[in-house]
Amino acid sequence: MKLLISNDDGVFAQGIRSLANGLAQVGHEVTVVCPDQERSATGHGLTLHHPIRVEQVEDIFAPSVTAWACSGTPADSVKVGLFGVMETPPDLVLAGINHGPNVATDILYSGTVSAAMEGLIQGIPSIAFSLGSYSSREFQGAVEFAQRLIHTLEKQPLPEAMLLNVNVPSVPPQDIQGVKITRQGIRRYVDILEKRIDPRGKTYYWLTGELMEDVELLNEPSELDEFMTDVHALRQNLITITPLQYNLTHITELQKLQTWSQML
Repeated sequence: MKLLISNDDGVFAQGIRSLANGLAQVGHEVTVVCPDQERSATGHGLTLHHPIRVEQVEDIFAPSVTAWACSGTPADSVKVGLFGVMETPPDLVLAGINHGPNVATDILYSGTVSAAMEGLIQGIPSIAFSLGSYSSREFQGAVEFAQRLIHTLEKQPLPEAMLLNVNVPSVPPQDIQGVKITRQGIRRYVDILEKRIDPRGKTYYWLTGELMEDVELLNEPSELDEFMTDVHALRQNLITITPLQYNLTHITELQKLQTWSQML
């Protein structure tokens, strides 16, 4: 298959190198376009007010991989790949392997997921891959699962374009308990904005966040309740696959709010 791969950890990250080389090794045509430096937690940001520069890179990836470093965001990188570098569209847009999990509401901030989402916006099925640890550099298990998943999609394509958000537990392969199709969970953080003074007497702020809780949906019963959340499944050493879309419409409330038009 023809693959475009990006990330948010930058061109020198081990995760993207492992993924690109591993997929090229099993015969896929791989093009990498990713940020030239770490762009984590940039969400779906785009560069609109200054040029986006790209430079072909060598000696980082396998010889069969064509790779470019981009001065912009993960979403910029995918746009450059689709409309500036590749002559024909890829079969899949991939992002990762991210250094750390992307589950629950973290998905909204993730540059990795946003890179894959940009592929979906352009009508191309996409997959975001993340490793469930920020410190581990053991990506081989995630690479092998990516190889299997893409091989499956070759034989049985997705029924429609969607984004598959994949998180692989950071445990030895023998400890992985299987694969689970999951729904997106909910996490809440206590955001801490720490005020500091630099050596020149200027004020600056350092944003941190502490996980407060993982929240299950406790409102009205939903047809989604039968599905395990990505957070819960990853904790059980399951590989999680969560189908995502970019339409944020609150479907269940859409009809209820129709009565507002009579009052406004």
